[in-house]
Amino acid sequence: MELLGPLKFMPLFKNKIWGGNKIHSILKHDFSPLPNCGELWAISGIPGNESVVSEGPLEGNTLNEVLEIYMSDLVGETIYDVFQNEFPLLIKFIDANDWLSVQVHPDDALAEERGLERGKTEMWYIIQADEGSQIIKGFSKNVSKEEYKQHLENNTLESILNFAPVKAGDTFYIDAKKIHALGPGIILTEIQQSSDTTYRIYDWNRKDEKGNSRDLHINAALDSIDFRAEKGNEIHYHNHKNESQVIVDEKYFTTNILEFDNPIEKDYDEVNSFVIYIVTSGSFILKGSQGDMDLGIGDVVMLPAITKKIELHPLPKANILEVYIKM
Repeated sequence: MELLGPLKFMPLFKNKIWGGNKIHSILKHDFSPLPNCGELWAISGIPGNESVVSEGPLEGNTLNEVLEIYMSDLVGETIYDVFQNEFPLLIKFIDANDWLSVQVHPDDALAEERGLERGKTEMWYIIQADEGSQIIKGFSKNVSKEEYKQHLENNTLESILNFAPVKAGDTFYIDAKKIHALGPGIILTEIQQSSDTTYRIYDWNRKDEKGNSRDLHINAALDSIDFRAEKGNEIHYHNHKNESQVIVDEKYFTTNILEFDNPIEKDYDEVNSFVIYIVTSGSFILKGSQGDMDLGIGDVVMLPAITKKIELHPLPKANILEVYIKM
């Protein structure tokens, strides 16, 4: 039996002031003893928040330890040449029971200038949204830096933000430097560059249980913001059952959606990348060289780059996101 097969990791739960209960009620994860859970980090190589293998021959090893040992067998030759022993993506689930802060992330160039590892471009896939739920993505019109600063000072920033309604299945690509926020009633999965750098701009005048406001990063954010009007909201895609359909194909990652109710055989011989499955509904059996693995909503599994063929058997149907990097 080969040692390096599909990898599942222990979830890392994050208590957030805006978090709710959907990571338990919808995704079936027990985050006790936390009072709520805003984020579940499913795959992370970020120091201090490293994912740990939860089962199989490598149980107890961190993602970074596995990467150091297996190198290109885990991530692919070209990806390893570029990123070495740093895993390039961070995979999360986010449950917004209240508005998240209006925030922005630097791009790669600004991150390098500031001594950070990399920028943070991300995508969102909405798993479930209450009626009337909204997000913020960019500005509703072109604004100047001075106009933006004036709205911040006058506490009228909301008047120039682009609000967009959301529903289950909606997908959004959030470029670095794009101002954004999640509204209440939404649970989603977030696929992003491996970075935890966030500049918080506006926090809805919110106080914590001790009456304190959270720190803002007004000055650090200024050079990180794209002040142009938002030209589009969700990504439009066609979902054909039992076939992988591309929904995001960018330099940082490619994401396909696969809704299936028939057995599927996947051949990754030409991909030369790890592949991550994120289960957004239903359940299925993954059949690989190391045996069977039962997966259901809220599960995330990584197929090493040396994986060639895998079988997916729905129980009786499932929807997954299929994430990898083209290089």
